[in-house]
Amino acid sequence: MFRTTPKPNSVEEAQRKMERFCAYQERCHQEVLEKLRSLGMIPEAIDQIMANLIKENYLNEERFAKSFARGKFRIKKWGRNRIVQELKNRKISTYNIKSALSEIDQKDYLGTLDELALKRLSQIMEPNLQKRRKKLADYLLYRGWESDLVYGKIKELT
Repeated sequence: MFRTTPKPNSVEEAQRKMERFCAYQERCHQEVLEKLRSLGMIPEAIDQIMANLIKENYLNEERFAKSFARGKFRIKKWGRNRIVQELKNRKISTYNIKSALSEIDQKDYLGTLDELALKRLSQIMEPNLQKRRKKLADYLLYRGWESDLVYGKIKELT
């Protein structure tokens, strides 16, 4: 059936659990807070555990943001707008968002846009040129690519 997480008996137990949680993959503060709340921890214990995780470098918001931006760009081929929006949803600071975006090389970024646009254009079977352009623009904009780059690419390709 459903797998429920057993409630930790102590702050030390919850601390170890959160260390494993953070060591498995990069986490943002919000994810860890939600996990601690789901474990039924009281606010004082949450503060203590969060402080320890930060002090022991299990939790680092800048490192998370950089890893997130690199991963979403390379694997999911998201544009900067989508990455920024997702990081904001996770309550990442503007400074860390800017730092994360600096991880994306401009040449790779434009190359990925070109590759993505060509691939998608070959999949659109619409005979009407205007509808083809709209479908391509909608696809690229949804993935978070900047509108000036999208419309420039559409002009170039069609």
